[in-house]
Amino acid sequence: MTPEQLIRPEIQRLSAYHVAGAAGMVKLDAMENPYSLPDDLRAELADQLRDAAINRYPDPHAAAVQLALRQAFGIEPAYDILLGNGSDELIQIVASALAKPGAALLAVEPSFVMYRMIAEFTGLRYVGVPLRPDFTLDEAAVLDAIEREQPELVFLAYPNNPTGNAFERGAIERILAAAPGLVVIDEAYHAFTGGLSFLADLARFDNLLLMRTVSKLGLAGLRLGYLAGKPAWITQFDKIRLPYNINVLTQVAARFALEHVAVLENQAARLVVERERLLLALSALNGVQTFPSSANFILFRLPDAARVFSGLKQRGILIKNLHGGHPLLDNCLRVTVGAPQENDAFLDALRAELELEN
Repeated sequence: MTPEQLIRPEIQRLSAYHVAGAAGMVKLDAMENPYSLPDDLRAELADQLRDAAINRYPDPHAAAVQLALRQAFGIEPAYDILLGNGSDELIQIVASALAKPGAALLAVEPSFVMYRMIAEFTGLRYVGVPLRPDFTLDEAAVLDAIEREQPELVFLAYPNNPTGNAFERGAIERILAAAPGLVVIDEAYHAFTGGLSFLADLARFDNLLLMRTVSKLGLAGLRLGYLAGKPAWITQFDKIRLPYNINVLTQVAARFALEHVAVLENQAARLVVERERLLLALSALNGVQTFPSSANFILFRLPDAARVFSGLKQRGILIKNLHGGHPLLDNCLRVTVGAPQENDAFLDALRAELELEN
């Protein structure tokens, strides 16, 4: 007996999610916050982690973390919270719960690659609707696809990854009204949007769930995502969540960090300032086309993305090469907004690479 004889054909056709090695590089490829906690908070956190009961199983519902999330982000008691090992686990939980025979998951393209991958994992029929060439939402095409395919599940990233733009709010509301199934708004980058959110709309739409992660806020190493929505939904999805999915150390560190969320939000505000500086500098370069961003990264296009990406790596700068990932992303690269010195190093290297073309 071989793996090829037993493993589902659609899984065999997939490629594993790739994470590039970054040792010794200026790492601007994964939308991470470049700032650590201040030294005094790190020392206090170390004390708390030292006393963590790692010999015991964690609180199965991470109640202290849920309370800290409510207090930090204003999640009302009327809504339940489901915690996941990052957003990826939450996407998989929701998809698994809705994966009836013939059921469909709809998402726009290009967007977060895990929507499509997890549809394949769980046996959902995937429906991808292309964005317009400028990466804005093609509302008519989405509504047509919803009417035609009747998807059980729709994922919309707000702002979108890898494009960085926040889709027009009214269009999303009309999609929510038209969708026959569940709509999950993925707000992974909410810290950088200046307050754009559908959190307050949970009361208006019975088919709306809000998904976020604390990764982009500076806690990527903790792998903590959360889903907020009406109890009728969350109760069902909690049946699929594996026991003890949020470990003891993550619970201690997340609760502590969220009690100091103002520090993380100040770091996010600094990154927004850097984003605008970086966007202006990129826009001033000949041959570089930039796209608007409400996230902590910038998408840009240039004549030969593969060559420039390789040249930047040789200069010690790691960003994301999106060329070949989707037809709309031809010759596109994505750079995470880093600390000022990291952004300067990236700009210097990019200018040097562009000069080689002249």
